[in-house]
Amino acid sequence: MNDKYTAQASTTEAAIEKGLKALGIDRNDATIEVKQEAKKGFLGIGQKDATVVVKKTNTKNVVEELLSKEVMLGEEKTSTIRPSKKTPAKEEVKAEPVVEPVTEDPKETSEAFREKDETEEVKASQPREQREVIFNEQDEAAINKVSEYLETIALKMGVDDVSIEVKRDHNRVKFSIDTEDAGLIIGRHGKVLNSLQTLAQIQLHQEADNKLYAKVDAENYRDRRKQTVEQLATRTAEKVKRTKRPVILEPMPAHERKQIHRYLNQFTGVQTHSEGKDPHRYLVVEPSKEEEFKL
Repeated sequence: MNDKYTAQASTTEAAIEKGLKALGIDRNDATIEVKQEAKKGFLGIGQKDATVVVKKTNTKNVVEELLSKEVMLGEEKTSTIRPSKKTPAKEEVKAEPVVEPVTEDPKETSEAFREKDETEEVKASQPREQREVIFNEQDEAAINKVSEYLETIALKMGVDDVSIEVKRDHNRVKFSIDTEDAGLIIGRHGKVLNSLQTLAQIQLHQEADNKLYAKVDAENYRDRRKQTVEQLATRTAEKVKRTKRPVILEPMPAHERKQIHRYLNQFTGVQTHSEGKDPHRYLVVEPSKEEEFKL
């Protein structure tokens, strides 16, 4: 099935609906580019139909299928990733789209959550003493391979104008993807970008000599999203302290829940815990036990 459709109709909205129907998707899973607005003309002269290009942003057939084969299933015959000699592949970085088993008590505190359920990726993003790494020839070859791997995936997604800038900082490697179709690379709520980062981390871990951490970004999405999540956390904490009532946030990816757990740990008077099962697992911010005791 095609991932892009050019539609024409008497109105822009009708053209959009025609494109969505042709691709079998809804508006939430599409990016829409209006090539030409409809023109009524005069007495039928000069009338022009609207032209739009509808592109699928749901890249499950490319990215998530790769994840399911290489991370979840461990199919030896089809996998492009070699088993690691260091630790079993299934114990490496968890794929965000994968449904993670609920192992913790649904009422556990943010501190217990951090100690029990952090992945290597989240640990790498936390403030800590950075270890200076001297990149050797094997590391550089691994970085180049990951960069080419990301380009290949992007091409299969229908994004053909990709360039990747690589930056090294201590033991972290950032792959910045530049393309006019950044929306396809990022995906809804960053889901595709997170999946690409998981794949990059697995490849880097198995190919590099040193222990390196991969970060995949596009249009500085990571920093912008981090600011948005922290602003949400601040507003929620203030509301909880003001009303003395818990607030339930909408479901969000695991790394964003952990980001809020860590961020709100500096706030007095509130505590956090997660409930539900992925991908619908959500965060609850509530008054701390000390505040309840005061009441």
